[in-house]
Amino acid sequence: MSTLRIAGVIPARLGSTRLSRKVLRPIAGRPMVEWVWRAAAACTRMDPVVVATDSDEVAGVCRERGVPVRMTSPECPSGSDRVREVARQIDADIYVNIQGDEPTLTPEFFTPLLALFDRPEVDVATLAVPCPPHEFTNPNAVKVVTALDGRALYFSRATIPFDRDATGYAGYRKHLGIYAYRKAALERFAALPPSPLERLEKLEQLRLLENGMAVYVADAPRDTIGVDTEEDLARAEAELRSRI
Repeated sequence: MSTLRIAGVIPARLGSTRLSRKVLRPIAGRPMVEWVWRAAAACTRMDPVVVATDSDEVAGVCRERGVPVRMTSPECPSGSDRVREVARQIDADIYVNIQGDEPTLTPEFFTPLLALFDRPEVDVATLAVPCPPHEFTNPNAVKVVTALDGRALYFSRATIPFDRDATGYAGYRKHLGIYAYRKAALERFAALPPSPLERLEKLEQLRLLENGMAVYVADAPRDTIGVDTEEDLARAEAELRSRI
């Protein structure tokens, strides 16, 4: 594992439907995307770590702040496609797709994710945490169910598994949208068309499962604050200021 070259890629699109220009929104004195980059760059396993964007404005802010950036096509339909474009510019064995709206990440999130690649059968890895009770029925908190070996059986916005006998089951797991791919798996995934379940649930990772590509899930050290609303932004600001 130690000989594998691992590149971190942070797709950063300026246009966001739910929170305008969110990757550049200031949080505790830095643009959001810089917090994400700092957390990833502090993980010694990943080199390089770059921001991938089609926005000259995002690129300019990154360069001003010493954050490496790669330009990608505005035609990229998803973050995964941006990562694939960067994979054609930067040679590595594994590429980590890091969401640009996760400013509360810390370096230790990447350790369990990358440790999965010690297993030769793992081509795609992601993370999950115990789902907080107040998010059991929240469709924005994506749930994941895994096999005993950690392989994902399904991801859903629904509350899965279904507690038929109302036992008070509380073992739901919330998916965190950080992915790592071996190069060939990234190429295959990005080349596939959107799948039926992906279109239905609006979850890109279902494309992998529908095409028979296994996804393995590691336990993250804790939950993160993914920023989609002004309220999320305020929570992330409070969290990061408390660390400072």
